[in-house]
Amino acid sequence: MKILLRASLLAVSAAMMAGCHGGESTSPVAVQTMQARVVESQQLQVPLNVRSTGTVHARETAIVSAQVMGRIQQVLVRAGDSVRAGQTLVVLDDAALRASADQAQDAVKAAQSEQAAAQTDAKLAASTLERYKQLQAEKSVSPQEMDEVARRAEASSARLEAARAQTGAAQAQESGARTMRGYTRLLAPFSGIVTARMADPGTMASPGVPLLQVDQAGALQLEASMDESTIGAIHKGMKAQVAIDGGNSKSLAGTVAEIVPAADPASHSFLIKIDLPSSSQLRAGMYGTAEFANGTRQAILIPRSAVVMRGSLASAYVLDGQGIAQLRTLTLGATQGNLVEVLSGISSGEKLVDAPSDRDLAGKRIEVQP
Repeated sequence: MKILLRASLLAVSAAMMAGCHGGESTSPVAVQTMQARVVESQQLQVPLNVRSTGTVHARETAIVSAQVMGRIQQVLVRAGDSVRAGQTLVVLDDAALRASADQAQDAVKAAQSEQAAAQTDAKLAASTLERYKQLQAEKSVSPQEMDEVARRAEASSARLEAARAQTGAAQAQESGARTMRGYTRLLAPFSGIVTARMADPGTMASPGVPLLQVDQAGALQLEASMDESTIGAIHKGMKAQVAIDGGNSKSLAGTVAEIVPAADPASHSFLIKIDLPSSSQLRAGMYGTAEFANGTRQAILIPRSAVVMRGSLASAYVLDGQGIAQLRTLTLGATQGNLVEVLSGISSGEKLVDAPSDRDLAGKRIEVQP
């Protein structure tokens, strides 16, 4: 009896459930369709570049410092001034050196007077010796008198040679004093621009202490560091594409002018110098990046217009087999013109929504827009 009652209840429940579901019709959820342009990721050969960073410098830079000690009287230029070769930049107090030069000049005059007197005596002694030789031939003088005249002539000649040597030494001393006095005027070594001024009037200048820095006018160089693992791919005369921070967006064509043969023992990097073309936008001290072509490699590229930025994350709307868009996070690499390399997140041949702007297309079916 209990078994029969349980079976009846189950039958009633089944009938009620069937009645409830019998009034409903099942239908799939509708997916919104939107039109958009569609592009495809491609696997292409891209250049394999070696990259190096550095700073822009003048091809020649001079540190102007004093060669003698003295108090600075004048500094005639400031940072940013253009100078020409030989222009006076700094003037030192030359009172002590001027006095030395005057003293040396007086010594030259005294030596020249002594030389003139010695020369007169030497001429008189020489002429006297000639007369005594004639008298000796006539046997009119004694041998003793002849010896005395000959010794006086020799002594006069030796005195003249000593006076000439003294005059030469005095002239050399005067020349040195004038040279030392000339060191009190510091001149520009070449035409260029003053890039640093480290001293003002009243300062005591000492030999070797920098006072000014002058960069040579003309084209500049990028001095960059290259890791020892990639220096083998670089050679003198090699072309490089250089991008300067703060400059125009157009890259510059540079040429490797010098490779320092010894590596820095601390960083194990080599210094390379790249000649840059003349440009009014380049300034010494700017930061730049140089790229050197070193073969090719395979890479997956997509148009930059297909990339969607969500905060700091790069993404793209990728279509599945049914044309449904899904937002997928990407890892991007270097740009190649209007294309960008995808390091991860997309395979070759996948379809993406191009230029999605701010539309939320996730989960929507994309109809290809002509």
